[in-house]
Amino acid sequence: MTKPPRIAFVGTGAQGASIGADFALAGHDVTFIEQWPAHVEAIRERGITVHLPTRTINARVQALHFCQVAEIRERFDLIFLVVKAYDAQWVTQMMKPTLADDGFVVGLQNGMTHLDIAAVVGPERAIGAVIEIASNMFTPGITTRQNDHDESWFALGAVDPAQQHRVEAVAQLLRCSGRVEVTDDIKSAKWMKLVVNAAELIPSALLDLPLNDAARWPGFLEVMRHAGYEAMQAALLDGASVVPIIGLPPVTSNDPERYVDRLFEEVLTTFSRADTLTTSLQDWRKGRRAEVEEVNGYAVGILRKFGKAAPVNEKVVEMALAVERGSLKPTPENASALAERLRSALG
Repeated sequence: MTKPPRIAFVGTGAQGASIGADFALAGHDVTFIEQWPAHVEAIRERGITVHLPTRTINARVQALHFCQVAEIRERFDLIFLVVKAYDAQWVTQMMKPTLADDGFVVGLQNGMTHLDIAAVVGPERAIGAVIEIASNMFTPGITTRQNDHDESWFALGAVDPAQQHRVEAVAQLLRCSGRVEVTDDIKSAKWMKLVVNAAELIPSALLDLPLNDAARWPGFLEVMRHAGYEAMQAALLDGASVVPIIGLPPVTSNDPERYVDRLFEEVLTTFSRADTLTTSLQDWRKGRRAEVEEVNGYAVGILRKFGKAAPVNEKVVEMALAVERGSLKPTPENASALAERLRSALG
């Protein structure tokens, strides 16, 4: 980049706020754009506070409400999108007029949102990303991030291969917040993250338990793993390759299911704490919907496209949507229905 870039973080909840704070403290020109009014006002008054495992930081940063996007005149060179996966397309549409002609939208999100972003701004202005950080936010202006710099991990890759040579410059900026790898196969990297998300996010939320507690619930680790196995089958059918993510070494096993186990183990041991709640459970506790269709439902849809069943993920989606309708409560008792579905699937 020939000049300091103007950078926006759109969606400054638990993840976006903590990463954006790192950018601000590194001296970058950063603007927060947020849909939670109380959060915007708290940042304007007191800055953004991030509690890390062994330290606390505070950054002063310009914060705008979503309703102020139409007032933006000077366009952004980089827009980091950190909203929920189901909001990716409409928020990208909202931000499109503020993106520089040669700028990028970077989707720091779960799911296959690089496709949604590219559909709006064009693949030449979209960068796909994989993010692995555990964090939570329940109070405006304050976020708790459970992984400091060296434990936080990102991957970046251009959607348009012709733009891949520009990704390293973006990665260099993002390294103020964690380890960053540049990949020329962002589709596969995004799929590998979806695989582990399918195993962890909604299944553990259905039990209303921290991630590690859900994995230790009698018989439930196999349910979670099998949800990942089905998602891996969907990934391979969709043309993805088994590639290393979250800092793991190159893949040496030819068994995709064993690799799912290794991915999940790394998330549980390196990126999770005893009290880590998945983003899905945090959403439900806040009365919001979770990324059900964008993760487990996405795997189900791909498998159906190829005439394959996804019995565990289908049950996860069914139960999760029941939770969001209010006809089912998250509770450890839900483990039995998922375990029974797994037993039935295995014959």
